[in-house]
Amino acid sequence: MKSREMSRRSFLADCCLLVAGVALPGVARAEGAAAAVLTINSAINKAGRQRMLSQRIAKAYCQVGLNVQPKKSKQILADSTMLFEAQLSELSGFAPTTEIRETYRQLHDKWVSYKSVAMESPTQKGAEKIALLNEGVLKIAHQGTVQLEQYAATNVGKLVNISGRQRMLSQRLAKFYMLRAWGVEVEGNMKPMDAARADLIKGFADLSAAKETTVSIKRELELAKTQWVFFDNALNQQGLHKFEPVLAENVATSSERILEVMDRVTGMYQQL
Repeated sequence: MKSREMSRRSFLADCCLLVAGVALPGVARAEGAAAAVLTINSAINKAGRQRMLSQRIAKAYCQVGLNVQPKKSKQILADSTMLFEAQLSELSGFAPTTEIRETYRQLHDKWVSYKSVAMESPTQKGAEKIALLNEGVLKIAHQGTVQLEQYAATNVGKLVNISGRQRMLSQRLAKFYMLRAWGVEVEGNMKPMDAARADLIKGFADLSAAKETTVSIKRELELAKTQWVFFDNALNQQGLHKFEPVLAENVATSSERILEVMDRVTGMYQQL
């Protein structure tokens, strides 16, 4: 028990040092906007980012446990946890209706349980808990995003939601890959991965076809689609519960690249 507690403290200390010392490229730059007054479009963006972070935290947790880019994965886990908490506070304060305020109260409760496991030193047993808890957080975070989109009642709000969801799907696919690589069963193994893959492809098509999509946004979407080719190839090479370090690194890297591009794209839609 002493050894386990020392390991846990060491892991938490590592995460705290990473939060204090390193800013995550791309996504964590959004933290700089934390003090800004939210508009409805920026609220939809951040609400959608909460969905993504629920999946990214699970992915990073597994990557640390599997020793996949361990230093970077600890950084991602620490930064994502900090950003989720900051945005949860913002969105709770912004919530424009009683119904939306209740959604963010529920999300807070789900988050407390999820965070307590995510900040433990990763183990396969912990990954089994993460596999369940992340789904509850994702469900409520998605509910909040949809409610804000409906409150906005604009096509731009809808595009911010769709674009933001692409970020989540990139992390969700990588999360499923890492869980399977660790031998953790997830509701039928391939079915949720297949659904996420189909949703991601449809999302690219919907965004490309939207009349509001500018030439500069289309360029970014093409870049994301190029990264998707590499990402999808790595995903398709995974054998049943088989861990291959090189493929796992490819999944980790490609998922982050798509995330970074789609975070930019979501911000561009937000500004329309």
